[in-house]
Amino acid sequence: MASALPAFTLERNPQPVAIAERAKLLADPGFGRVFTDHMAIVRYTEGKGWHDARIAPRKPIALDPASAVLHYAQEIFEGLKAYRLADGTMAMFRPDANARRFNQSAERLAMPKLPEETFLESIRQLVRVDRDWFPTVEGGSLYIRPFMFANEVFLGVKPSAEYLYLVIISPVGGYFKSGASAVSIWVSQSYTRAAPGGTGAAKCGGNYAASLVAQAEASRHGCDQVVFLDAASHKWVEELGGMNVFFAFDDGSLQTPPLSGTILPGITRDSLMTLARAEGLTVREEPYSIDQWRADAASGRLTEAFACGTAAVVTPIGTVKSPEGEFKMGTGGPGQTTMRIKQKLVDIQHGIAPDPHGWVSRID
Repeated sequence: MASALPAFTLERNPQPVAIAERAKLLADPGFGRVFTDHMAIVRYTEGKGWHDARIAPRKPIALDPASAVLHYAQEIFEGLKAYRLADGTMAMFRPDANARRFNQSAERLAMPKLPEETFLESIRQLVRVDRDWFPTVEGGSLYIRPFMFANEVFLGVKPSAEYLYLVIISPVGGYFKSGASAVSIWVSQSYTRAAPGGTGAAKCGGNYAASLVAQAEASRHGCDQVVFLDAASHKWVEELGGMNVFFAFDDGSLQTPPLSGTILPGITRDSLMTLARAEGLTVREEPYSIDQWRADAASGRLTEAFACGTAAVVTPIGTVKSPEGEFKMGTGGPGQTTMRIKQKLVDIQHGIAPDPHGWVSRID
């Protein structure tokens, strides 16, 4: 296994965004539209390995039209956040888990693994350089996007011999534009996100590209998100377009679809299960059908449902729509279990509550 790289070199941006303009952007950054002054970059060449690790000015990437990623989609990414803690310092949440998942995705797409320490150091260095970009909006954070793609110049179906690994940062506020207290979701009848043996458990762009037509369908029906069913029977709930899903019942238990190779192993998902079990809740990883979801909501057995992921954290699901009609969980608003477990997670992320699991990684 490759060892970690030496220290990154630093080339500061000679034309950073002006302080006044930066302040204006940070007052209302939205999500994923504002970016900091720098980026991290590391190159990979077959036979040479990883090299040329730099923190450099953020700028466009020059690509040859025959670059492998443009034709064969060898591309993976991660998403994590840096938070401002109560004492004014900054920290990341479980970045080691992102590093491990990044390499799991790389392995599935026949890409070289990146040393985990290089992954972590690239982020630490970049956050330090661009720390003044932390947004002033309430609940703001730095959304960190590490990604890797094939850039060998060739036309032929084989793993690339060259790759670029980069990290960019986007100061962000809330994820959903609607600002609703609970989201509505559309049950996709025509499209599936992933199939057994496919890339569902990898965080690669192709999975998200395949979800966009279903997401557009959801939007046409007035919904915020789409939920996918399994590819084989179109019966079992799997995940939303970009988030895992949980169900909360009247006996206090939680349930989430099991990881079976078609669902992304969410870090927020794993964290919520750990927190729920620590407070004595029963958490089941078991299949849950769309028909059962509808029936349990109608009977009152199912009291809440929520989605989770790095970007949106924890989002209550209020209404589910499909060609068969629509139904609500409880009153259609946020439930007590959802909001309680969300607050537990957020308090740890922001350094307000103790961190018994060692999840918070401080950045000096």
